[in-house]
Amino acid sequence: MLASGHASRYRRTMAFSDYVVFVDESGDHGLKTINPEYPVFVLAFCICRKDAYVQQIVPLIHQLKFDFWGHDAVVLHSHEIRKSKGDFAQLLVPETRAAFQERMTAVMQEAEFTLIAAVINKEQLVRRYAQPNDPYEIALAFCIERLQMFLQERGQTDRQTHLLVECRGRAEDDKLELEFRRICDGANRVGALPNLDIRFVDKKHNSPGLQLADLVAYPVGRHVLKPDQPNRAYEVVERKFRQSPAGRIPGYGLKLFP
Repeated sequence: MLASGHASRYRRTMAFSDYVVFVDESGDHGLKTINPEYPVFVLAFCICRKDAYVQQIVPLIHQLKFDFWGHDAVVLHSHEIRKSKGDFAQLLVPETRAAFQERMTAVMQEAEFTLIAAVINKEQLVRRYAQPNDPYEIALAFCIERLQMFLQERGQTDRQTHLLVECRGRAEDDKLELEFRRICDGANRVGALPNLDIRFVDKKHNSPGLQLADLVAYPVGRHVLKPDQPNRAYEVVERKFRQSPAGRIPGYGLKLFP
């Protein structure tokens, strides 16, 4: 029962870093049935400086909720927003949807964070490999490697950085934590990662950071599938990717596989 009980096994032995990482996904990671309309799995890491998260990102998101709902109990979820379901039924009114989209664009532009994402094309994966690995596990390794490089560049690897992931169910959370520990123990291209830890968060906690990660994941997947299709959300998100010193995104902030 790792997801609920690992804290006692992995006690903090170093100071906390200046960053926190929010993790979410778009699409499912199953390979038995692949949706031809969206045959990708996207994993997104939103890396936030803690001071910017507390002072800037959280207020931006809460103010958006107060302005459109009058309270901050709403959980922003990209699928429900696109379908105008539940709390987002008001977006069926064209004027309201336009105003909301404009405001969301402004929030994403203003929010200070760095994005690392991996996109796994599941159709290509099963064609290329007789026994392909789980797309989530593939994406997780790619993103963790690039996260560690990001932290190295900022002199943060001697401090503990937490990855926050939304709970998906006991079995899935336990499986994910086992894979996370395996990667951090050295099953990656950058070596052992004792500075990283994982925390599972229930949706009821209404984490602004996890909602931010949810909102950026889908536009990335849609852009990879249809790069020539207009995608205003991706235009905003693209500016957040980790880049090389020369401004290159592929391989640095965005990994496509296979």
